[in-house]
Amino acid sequence: MKLSVLRRSSAKHSASVLRATAVALTAALSVAMLGTSAASADPDKPSAISSITKEGRTWHMKVYSASMGRDITIDVQRPADESTPAPNLYMLNGLDGGEGTANWKAQTKAIEWLADKPVNVIQPIGGLGSYYTDWEKTDPKLGLNKWRTFFTEELPPLLDDALHSTGLNALTGLSTSGTSVLQLAEAKPGLWKSVAAYSGCAQIADPAGKQFVKLATETWAGGNTENMYGPSDSPLWAANDPVINAEKLRGTLLYVSSGSGIPLASDVQYYLGSAPGVMGGINLGLGMIIEGAVNACTMNLKSRLESLSIPATYQFNPVGTHYWPYWDEALHNSWPILAQGMGIPA
Repeated sequence: MKLSVLRRSSAKHSASVLRATAVALTAALSVAMLGTSAASADPDKPSAISSITKEGRTWHMKVYSASMGRDITIDVQRPADESTPAPNLYMLNGLDGGEGTANWKAQTKAIEWLADKPVNVIQPIGGLGSYYTDWEKTDPKLGLNKWRTFFTEELPPLLDDALHSTGLNALTGLSTSGTSVLQLAEAKPGLWKSVAAYSGCAQIADPAGKQFVKLATETWAGGNTENMYGPSDSPLWAANDPVINAEKLRGTLLYVSSGSGIPLASDVQYYLGSAPGVMGGINLGLGMIIEGAVNACTMNLKSRLESLSIPATYQFNPVGTHYWPYWDEALHNSWPILAQGMGIPA
C-alpha cells in the first residue's frame, strides 16, 4: 500500500511514539514520491489565470503563481446555477497534494455530495509534502514552495474575478493540510470566514509536533524541513505554530475534529485488506499511532482556544484511525459551519 493512500501531538508519549514511527517507516516502507522541480519566479510576470478548460461543470484551471514561477493546477466544480454569484469552498488535499491518490476526489464522494450546493468547490493540485506554507529556501526534492503567498494573496482575487464569486470563502483540510488550514487562516485573518481542520496536528513548534512535520515532509515526501522553517531551534517554527498563534483565529468560525486512534472492525478490515501480510498490520499500527498523536495536539489546541475565549466546534470521536472515511464524515458534520461562513443555507 502506498503512503499516498494512507489515511493520514504534546505529551512525552506522543514524541516517543512518533520517533518510533519514523524508524518503522524508514525500515518498512519504500515510497516513490515525485517532487516538483525548482523554479525561479519571474518578477516581471504577474500572477494570472493561464488557461481554463471546461469539462461539464468542472473547470480545469492553470494559474500562474508569480511567487513560485510556475503554473498551478486548480480544479473548480461550479454550482448547478452559474448565473448567480456563489462563495468559494477551498478543499486542500493530503500529503501528496492531490498529485497521487491522497485527494478528496479519489478517496471520497465529497465532490459529488457538494454538487447540489451553491458553491464553487476549489481543489488545488500540487504541493507534495509542502504543508502549503512559504518555505525559506528552494528544496532539491520539493522545489520552490510559496503556497501561503499563493493561497492568501495571488489566487483569491483571480478566482473571484473569473468565477464572479461572492467573495466569501471557507477552507477545509485533513491530516497534514489540517495543520495548513489553521496556518493559512492565521496568516490572513478574515479571508476564510469558516475553517474546518480534520485530524491535523495543530502544534509544530514543540518536539512532538516537529517530529510529526519531519515524518511527513522528510521521511514520506523526501524533502528537508530545514529548507521549510530552518533548523529545529529556528523561531520560524513558533511563528508558524497554530496553537502559539491561536489569537489570530478569533472571529473565524472553526470546526476541529480527530479520532482516538482506536480502530473499528472496518478499520482493521481496510488496512489488512489493502496490503499483503505483515505490511497490512504495520499500516494499521501507523494509522492508530498517527491519529492518537493528532488527537493529543488537537486537545491542546482546544485548551489554548478556550484559554483565549475563542469559540470553536469540536468533534472528538472515541474511536477511529487516520483515514478517509472519517474525514468524509467530518466534512458532512462541519457543513453547517462552513455554510454559515459562506453565507448560504446549510
